[in-house]
Amino acid sequence: MSSPGQGDQLGAPAYAILAIASSAGGISALRAVLSSFTGDFPAPVLLVQHLDPRHETILPSVLSRKTSLKVKLAEDREEILPGVAYVAPPNRHLLVGRGGVLSLTETELVHFVRPSADLLFESVAASFADRAVAVVLTGSGTDGAMGVRAVKDRNGTVIVQDPDDAEFTGMPRAAMETNAADFVLTLAEIGPVIQRLFETEDHR
Repeated sequence: MSSPGQGDQLGAPAYAILAIASSAGGISALRAVLSSFTGDFPAPVLLVQHLDPRHETILPSVLSRKTSLKVKLAEDREEILPGVAYVAPPNRHLLVGRGGVLSLTETELVHFVRPSADLLFESVAASFADRAVAVVLTGSGTDGAMGVRAVKDRNGTVIVQDPDDAEFTGMPRAAMETNAADFVLTLAEIGPVIQRLFETEDHR
């Protein structure tokens, strides 16, 4: 693995950022995945869950009950930190820049949704290349499929929930059909595999 400006120190974690996307059925799925992580999880976690834009969300507090991570709504121009999960606010696209700084936008819908998993994954790919892990969980529609291709094109790692295991198959099936997935796993397997990936040291 190699990525200019990312993780040049011997023995650093092989991966620097985790991005997870879900839609219908996603809150339960996110709780299951995040519950597997230890409190010293060595990377930031960016979350896109399609939410009703007409209401404020309590998703951070709901997820906080099941994980050792700190979970909060993402803020514009916020610098990401390890061990913190950043939730895209309703009706705002969430992106991350090369310096690990978040941006929130109200640009047009992508595949009828905002926030867009595709935009998040594409920004993660551009900023972190092969040190990024992108995960697609349960959901209807195809959001995330273009984004996982972008992550794979930059030699990042893609994990997709097995559609046969997902409450809603649209998003994971669309992601799987891109042939970009490194792992197609049941929900119970995803969290432990992510934890192991992020515990792996980069011995470049």
